[in-house]
Amino acid sequence: MTYDELLQQMALAERLKCSPRHAWTSTGRRESVAEHCWRLALLSFYTAGAFPGVDLTKLLLMSLFHDIGEAFTGDIPTFEKTAAHEATEAQAVEAWLHALPADVGPQLTALLAEYEAQETQEARLVKALDKMEALIQHNESPIETWLPLEYQLNFVYGQAQTDGDPYLKGLRAAINAVTREKIAREAPAEAPRP
Repeated sequence: MTYDELLQQMALAERLKCSPRHAWTSTGRRESVAEHCWRLALLSFYTAGAFPGVDLTKLLLMSLFHDIGEAFTGDIPTFEKTAAHEATEAQAVEAWLHALPADVGPQLTALLAEYEAQETQEARLVKALDKMEALIQHNESPIETWLPLEYQLNFVYGQAQTDGDPYLKGLRAAINAVTREKIAREAPAEAPRP
């Protein structure tokens, strides 16, 4: 990768720093896609030990690149994302991958294809942890930023990705307990109850 190519990739990565997510931080500001990816990488690192034989490098790279498409499309909340949105994002990522230099393009193409296929332990783990990180962030956000549908969504979001593994199921149960406590402590009386 030449210096110019490296600087182009840093400019693309900077877009993720500038792309707000649906989530809010504990201080009441919008979280960026880059912040989510960074914390997903931390979550992947901290939980990798519970999965013997998992490839930590692959986990970390998938965590960092899993939302690269949002550098092109921005974040679209899961409950608003359509097949058309997904197709647009996939086309943008494919064009980006084809334009990458030969020393990184094939590796990232294979990595993102593996993540999309969801056939390896690493891909499934990152997908599950991606959902769990979003829930953790949601629980950390001020409850006045929650939409009415999120009072129930928090309890089912990512369930399909976590129910097949005892560790992930336990993590999800711990997150659900925090959600219940937050709702009980902070939700306005008129807010929906799970």
